[in-house]
Amino acid sequence: MGMIGRRNLLAAGAASALAACATPARGVLAPPRKPVAPVLMRADRIDRITVCLRPFRAAGPRIEGERLCEKWVVHNYGHGGAGWSLSWGSSAIAVREALSAPARDIAVIGCGALGLTTASLLLREGANVTIYAKDLPQDSRSARATGTWSPDSRIALTSAAGPDFPARWEAMARASHAAHSAFLGPREAPVTWLDWYGLSDAPNPRRASRDFAELDGRLRDLSQPGQTLSRAENPFPTATARRSRSMVFNIAIYAQRLLDDVRRAGARVEIAEFHEPADILRLPHETIVNCTGYGARALWRDESIIPVRGQIAWLIPQPEVQYALHYRNILVVSRADGIVVQQAGTSDDWGYGDDREIVDRSEALAAMATVAPLFRGMR
Repeated sequence: MGMIGRRNLLAAGAASALAACATPARGVLAPPRKPVAPVLMRADRIDRITVCLRPFRAAGPRIEGERLCEKWVVHNYGHGGAGWSLSWGSSAIAVREALSAPARDIAVIGCGALGLTTASLLLREGANVTIYAKDLPQDSRSARATGTWSPDSRIALTSAAGPDFPARWEAMARASHAAHSAFLGPREAPVTWLDWYGLSDAPNPRRASRDFAELDGRLRDLSQPGQTLSRAENPFPTATARRSRSMVFNIAIYAQRLLDDVRRAGARVEIAEFHEPADILRLPHETIVNCTGYGARALWRDESIIPVRGQIAWLIPQPEVQYALHYRNILVVSRADGIVVQQAGTSDDWGYGDDREIVDRSEALAAMATVAPLFRGMR
């Protein structure tokens, strides 16, 4: 397929929205169109439980190139809990690095959020792309993400990220937000808007012993402020409720859409497993973009990556439930592919340094038991 054909094909995707001056779509704060339906928070509705290790780096994501044995290797990993949220903006930086070398036959290692968006943007620039991955998107760690717009979720430590990081992060977040907006649609679309309820019985600030960067305040113009509900407006049996709107990713749908797009644009996808950098350097490509996420810790011996464990109990979908909530550090998010129930912990440190990629059913049941009274007491 020629360059013009690739550009026309990918223009329909989010890559076309990556201009730095793009005006992102705004959420519209409005009362729910239908009565707020209760989640059937029962153990017999658990479809599966998954665990994901988020690749946290105190200095923030590694997005840079290096020359290795006559190869130009560009790294694009270490996004903590913000991989999907920052994917397009981060990948735009990585693509600029990749194209600074003359080769246009480029390998992308990894088929998660960062690998797919990197491949999409490379194709848009006329490169020939081959994706090498151990797992297709449905089996990658990216597939186990919560799916909420959370661009500063454990993205860096304020003390380690450096003075220029906030501005760089903001540029990535704004570019990504604009790109995700191109996929916005109804419930079954790759990206949708949901009402988001912050519920509490009393003020309950989160405790953190680490200075995680909190940067979302730099993006206030991307959405309208939330609304504190009166007791008559609050459908939940809590003392206070605040409603806002948030972008949510239907990750299974989104990832498949991106994979289909890059394949139609001419990318080849090969199943391959790499155990050390020498395996990658034997590839026939002069330029390689490394998008291996948490896998980079072992593959590149990068001890700066710290695992942050997260577990999700997936409940059977309920089409009538179209909202998300946060209560007592539990997240409940209704997506087209299931209802996410995730223990966010008693502090922002929850899961930090925990590399157990195994299911803990008791943790899932405890999270469900915490939020179940909300739905039994709904009006």
